[in-house]
Amino acid sequence: MESIQSALSKWMKGKESFQKSLNNMEEDVLSSKDVQAFLKQHPEITEDQIRKQLIKLYEYDVQSKACEKCPSLEKCCNVVSGYAPEIRYENGLIKLSYHECPRKEKHLEEVEKQKFIQSLHMPKEIHEASFDKIYLDEEARINVFSQVKKFFDQSDEELPKKGLYLYGKFGVGKTYILAALANALADQRIDTYFIYMPELVREMKASINDSSINGKIDRFKNASVLILDDIGAEFSSAWFRDEVLGAILQYRMMERLPVFFTSNYAPDELESILSKSGKGDHEQLKAARIMERIKQVSETYEVVGQNYRD
Repeated sequence: MESIQSALSKWMKGKESFQKSLNNMEEDVLSSKDVQAFLKQHPEITEDQIRKQLIKLYEYDVQSKACEKCPSLEKCCNVVSGYAPEIRYENGLIKLSYHECPRKEKHLEEVEKQKFIQSLHMPKEIHEASFDKIYLDEEARINVFSQVKKFFDQSDEELPKKGLYLYGKFGVGKTYILAALANALADQRIDTYFIYMPELVREMKASINDSSINGKIDRFKNASVLILDDIGAEFSSAWFRDEVLGAILQYRMMERLPVFFTSNYAPDELESILSKSGKGDHEQLKAARIMERIKQVSETYEVVGQNYRD
C-alpha cells in the first residue's frame, strides 16, 4: 500500500505541473495579438479579472475568427462548427458570443439562392455557371450573350415576356449560358425552373401512375422563368407533345411568361422531329402548332463555337 507521504509527494508534483501548464497558457494567451487588442480596448479589466476569466480569453484566442485557421467549412476548428467567436466586456465579465463565419454565411447564401432554382436533373454546371466565365470568342456568341444579359438587366425592373431559343452543335455552351442566367436570376430572387427535357419525359410518364402529373405541370406553367434544356433529344410521344409540352407552352404564351430553350436542332429541324410523334395526317399540323407557341415565347439565336467539352 502506498504511503501517505508518497501519495502527497505525487500530488504536489502534479499540482506543480498543472500550475506550470497554467502559467504557460496564460503567457501564450496574453501574448496573442487578438487578446492584446481586446485588452487594449478595455484598460479597466484588472489582472485579477484576467486570471479568473483566463479560460474565456483562451477560448477566444484559439478559435478562427475569419476562417483563417480552417481549411474548409466541413473542417471548421471552432467550438461550434461554422460559427466564429466575438468577445466583449460587460459588468466586469468577459463574454463570448458566436455568429456565422464568412464560409458559413456564403454557404447559407448559396442554400437560399438555390431555393430559386428548381430543376429536373440538376447538372453540376447550374451551380457553378456565371456570366464572367462564358467564352466570348465568336461574334455570334457575343450577340447571344448580349441578348441573355439584356434579359437579365431588364428583369430587374420587369420580367421580359420572351426568352430565347438557342440552338447549335454539341458542346458549344448553350446549357452553360442559360445556367449562368439561372444563377444570376436567383441572385435577384427570381425563381427559375431548369428542366432537362429527356428527364421531363420520364418524369411525366412516371407521374401518370401516382396522379401527380397535373400538379407538376402546373409548377412548370407558373415558374417566373422556364428553361427547357435539350429539347428534341427526348423520345417524344404524341401524348407528351400535345398534352404536356403543348399545355405548358400554351399557358405561358397566354400569360406572357418567358421560356428559354436549348437544342441541337434549328426550329425547322425540331418541327420535323415533333411531326414524327404519333401517327396520322394531323401530326404536321400539331407540330406546327407547338413551333408557333415556341416562337411566341422566345426569340431564336444560333450558338456557334468549338466543342468546349473536348
